[in-house]
Formats: sequence, structure tokens, C-alpha cells
Amino acid sequence: EMQLAESGGGLVQAGGSLRLSCAASGITFDAYAIVWFRQAPGKKREGVSCIDSRFDEPSYVDSVKGRFTVSSDNAKNTAYLQMDSLKPEDTAVYYCAAAGDCRLLQADDTSYVEIWGQGTPVTVSS
Repeated sequence: EMQLAESGGGLVQAGGSLRLSCAASGITFDAYAIVWFRQAPGKKREGVSCIDSRFDEPSYVDSVKGRFTVSSDNAKNTAYLQMDSLKPEDTAVYYCAAAGDCRLLQADDTSYVEIWGQGTPVTVSS
């Protein structure tokens, strides 16, 4: 069974850091791009970052550039999202997902995603 499992969410004060992990099983990990999404209460799900080990540069949306860093360890079938300088507006449930590539990171339509994780909540207090 193809699965993605996020971990590492929690409560942190503004300015703090968290590292999310996305562990994959049942898939050929390095054949996929791993996309990180988030969904804040009352808002639509948005893509925030994407990494595809077949290409050099990861992708970020403007709101997290310079604060979030995405990485992956193919040997461990795990991707990571290091989140620094967190802000209250980063509060959301964070999901990792597997997709064919990173080209649609900022698309409203998420139907290109092939596998979703269950999500991990992140709360940033002011």
C-alpha cells in the first residue's frame, strides 16, 4: 500500500522552528516529487514547497521563501520541511503529497497529486 506519513507538527511560539517529516512507504520514493501543502482553518489548501530529487532546485511559494527549507533523503524514503522564523499566519495543518513533478505547486487544482498524507497540525502562537 502506498502511504505517506507526516510527523513533527506541534505548538511553537512565533519566531520558533519546527521540522516536519514525511515518511513514504510502498512507493518508489525518488520517482516522485514531494509537495508540501498546508490548510489553515477556513482557507483552501495551498502548496508551499516542492522537491524533486531528479532536479536541482526545490520550489517555494513567496510567503515561505527564506524561512522554509525542503529536503529529502532517498535512502530513508523521507522528505523534510524545516520551518524557521515561524509566524502566526503559518498556523495550519501541513500535508505532504507525492506528485509527478513540481510544476503545479501554486495551482489551485490539486488533482495532480497522486498520494496524500494524513496531515500534521502546526500552531504558531503570537
